[in-house]
Amino acid sequence: MTYIKKLADHVDKEVTLKGWVYNFRSSGSLVFIEMRDGTGITQCVVAKDDVSEYVWEAATSLKQESSLEVVGTVKADERSIGGHEIHVSNVKVHQVAENYPITPKEHGVEFLMNNRHLWLRSQKQWAAMRVRNEIIYAIHTFFQERDFVQMDSPIFTGNAAEGSTTLFETDYFEDKAYLAQTGQLYGEAMAMAHGLIYTFGPTFRAEKSKTRRHLTEFWMIEPEMAYYDLDMNMDLAEDMIKAIVSTVLEKRKDELEILERDTSSLEKTATEPFERMTYDEAVKILKSDETADMLDEMAESRRQEQVDLEKEWEEIKKEHGSAKKWRKAQIDQRIKEISARIDQIEEDLRNIPGWKESARNFEWGNDLGGSDETVLMMQYDVPLIVTHWPAEIKAFYMKRDDTNKLALGMDVLAPEGYGEIIGGSQREDDLEVMEERIKEEGLDKEVFEWYLDLRRFGSVPHSGYGLGLERTVAWVCGLSHVRETIPFPRMMGRLTP
Repeated sequence: MTYIKKLADHVDKEVTLKGWVYNFRSSGSLVFIEMRDGTGITQCVVAKDDVSEYVWEAATSLKQESSLEVVGTVKADERSIGGHEIHVSNVKVHQVAENYPITPKEHGVEFLMNNRHLWLRSQKQWAAMRVRNEIIYAIHTFFQERDFVQMDSPIFTGNAAEGSTTLFETDYFEDKAYLAQTGQLYGEAMAMAHGLIYTFGPTFRAEKSKTRRHLTEFWMIEPEMAYYDLDMNMDLAEDMIKAIVSTVLEKRKDELEILERDTSSLEKTATEPFERMTYDEAVKILKSDETADMLDEMAESRRQEQVDLEKEWEEIKKEHGSAKKWRKAQIDQRIKEISARIDQIEEDLRNIPGWKESARNFEWGNDLGGSDETVLMMQYDVPLIVTHWPAEIKAFYMKRDDTNKLALGMDVLAPEGYGEIIGGSQREDDLEVMEERIKEEGLDKEVFEWYLDLRRFGSVPHSGYGLGLERTVAWVCGLSHVRETIPFPRMMGRLTP
């Protein structure tokens, strides 16, 4: 058996492929099968005059997502998918799939989510999962090459790192437990043993949010580093993101093309220094006249683009009736692209007035909301690191500056409106200060005694951060919603399939 991704190694040789029908069409004495096997897609051509009657009947019986084996000779063809096609000599059908529900026609999001187990087979979903896999591999490589030790933090926890209002509570025999929303506190303990560690696992947040950036179950990468200050923390985060993006650009070009990803911003991210500013500076930019003008110009540009797209729509619709079959397929694809882009434009036009009002009326001391991050990042082509946040809006474990008013925290915001992908800080290392913070937050000191031990026995300056995997995948792939970045998303109101 040969895999499609290896066809270049078998030109003019006979191979056996095993997979599924991605698409199918016939033309008189020829059958064209677009076949997928999980590693890629290739076109298989069955000529009636070159095969037995049995094989021809098997080939013509196929439907979308039928499972099959194909034997044939690999031929180089630049016009074909992947640059090769198979001249078929034999077809073995495992199952003819009847009435496969996901067709090339347009489907609503709710329908696709209800059929997520099948939607994963679609080309763009396949590409997104491949990019996700590459990002995971790049993260492990990055840390392992720097002598970090991967360690695991518990999913069941008896204490809340950031308060209990967004935690899933569960019974743990006769005790109360929570599903962990971060592995950070345990990561700090492990860093005091190994110096440099990272955890990589599922985390859970019971936020009642339905925005495109939120899941209730998601994966976090959380490094913790002994003897790291805030600047070292920022440098590490920047280097990690550059490594991730560089790896994807190098190894997943085909998948990014399938996703129709404009990679210009990613290329800058991989090579240019990140922007850095304080929270104070970010607030000034949000409230500035320049930002308001930028949003007005954006709205006008979107309106004109919509007019142009609607005009193109009308012109190609007129052509559709008299077009040849191959041209009709092109027109149908372009109509889908126009429809998707108009939907995005209309969403932007609905949002822009709210973005503008939120930015202009932003009050110092508030956290940056999703719209604020979006507006801020419309102005940068590379990620932005925002530091020195109002202490009151940050977690109790963050170290503060000399004024005791600002937390030595950092948020890394992705460009193109994707917003926060990393949150981190230098950690408080003073025992008395940490005890006071726990008291101020109204937390149960008893459940944090083990955490306070880290300040009692050999306390050192240390830092860490958390990278949200799904938000990172969304940004790198150019996806509008995190529900497409994980095989089976869990969101508010979505527990199946």
